[in-house]
This record gives sequence, structure tokens and C-alpha cells, in this order.
Amino acid sequence: MSLKEVDSTNNYLKDMLSNSKPVPEGTVIMAETQFAGRGQQNNVWHAQPGKNLTFSLLLKPSFISPQQQFDLTRAISLGVYDALYPLLRDRLKIKWPNDIYFGDRKLGGMLIENMIQGGQIKSSVIGIGINVNQDNFPVESGAPVSIRQILQRDYELQQILSQICSHIEGWYLKLKAGNLTFIREKYLACLYRLNEEHLFRSNNQVFTGEITGATVIGQLVVLSNGEEKLYNLKEIEFLNKDK
Repeated sequence: MSLKEVDSTNNYLKDMLSNSKPVPEGTVIMAETQFAGRGQQNNVWHAQPGKNLTFSLLLKPSFISPQQQFDLTRAISLGVYDALYPLLRDRLKIKWPNDIYFGDRKLGGMLIENMIQGGQIKSSVIGIGINVNQDNFPVESGAPVSIRQILQRDYELQQILSQICSHIEGWYLKLKAGNLTFIREKYLACLYRLNEEHLFRSNNQVFTGEITGATVIGQLVVLSNGEEKLYNLKEIEFLNKDK
């Protein structure tokens, strides 16, 4: 379903789910404009109308336990990564936990909202934003980048959406088949700044560390001063050398 304007495609899809009529798995809601698009931890997502992909997808991964929900995050991230890799090649990375980066700049991100009931993941609303044809971004939005800025041409949004959905389906079926080791290894291999020494900030302390992995439940593993430490979302910040 394609919408002209909506506050957030995730909210729209969740409203559909809250009505009594069942919503089939695989439903995709795409919006030309989101006036309240969100990222992780209620960060705002900036997107010019009609220039970028902003959509939400409904999955019903009741076959994995709530303790395995980061494997769903891995699978979705890999689906987006694989769809974009033929265009962007080796500078494309997954920044933990699920941002899509080109070099040191953010190309896209996602917000995965799992509804857990009776010890099962009843449904998962997955909002994805990819910068496709936008030429400039607000200064306050950090250092994003679009496919157009990288490759100097416009791309058909529906074509990229189709590729992303197709690759997500492939990784989702691997998840359903229980190929967790393969999914975890592939996710790790695509991770931004893996096994590289960089600056980080945690508890207002700046330190040098090296990402060595991610735990089963999705904590980031960083080696610093000979000791590996685990971090949850928002407990660690990636810094660039000029910070």
C-alpha cells in the first residue's frame, strides 16, 4: 500500500494491527512523505517528500523466541545490505545495531518494533528508511548520504523497494529454517568498523577500542585495554577522529 502522507508508516501499520481485521504477514506500507518519521530511541528521520524510501513491513516471527529477537534484526539488516550491495559494493556496511552506512556516512536505518505476547513474538513492525534521491540534508541531521550523492544519478524507488523486500524475504526464510550461525557470521562480516581501532564514548569517557563482535542477544563487544566489554543500545557512541 502506498500513501501520500502519514505521520509514520510504523504507526500506520500498528494502527491497522490494533483493528479487529487481520493484517497478512508481508504487508508493506510505503509513504511519499512521513511528517513524524522515527529512528531508534525516537530520533527524528529527515526525508524530502518523494525522494527517499520510507516504508514499513509486517512480519510474524513467532518461530523465534523473544530472546532471539536480535537475530531478526540481523536478518533484516542483511536483507537491506544485500539489496544495496550490487550498487554500492565494499564501502557499504551495517553499523551496529542496524544502520546502513556508506563509508562513515549514514545511508539508511530501521526501527523494529516487536509485539510480544504469551512468551512469543506475535508480530514485528519493521520501519525502514533509505536515502535514495535526496541531494541535500539539514545540518542538524549529522552526516547522512544518499545513493544519488554517491552514484550521481536518480534511482527508481519502487525498484529498490522490490529488491529490498525480496532480499529480506530470503534472509527471513533462513531465519525460519534455523540457520542462526550463518546469519550471525554474515552479520558480523558486514559490521562497520569491525576489528578496527576507533574512538568511542561511554559514560562521558572517550576511549580507544576495537569492535570484535556482537553477543547472541545483540550487545556490542568492544575490546579496550586488553578487556572486552559489552554495550547495549545508547550505552556507547561511535566517534570520528575529529571529535
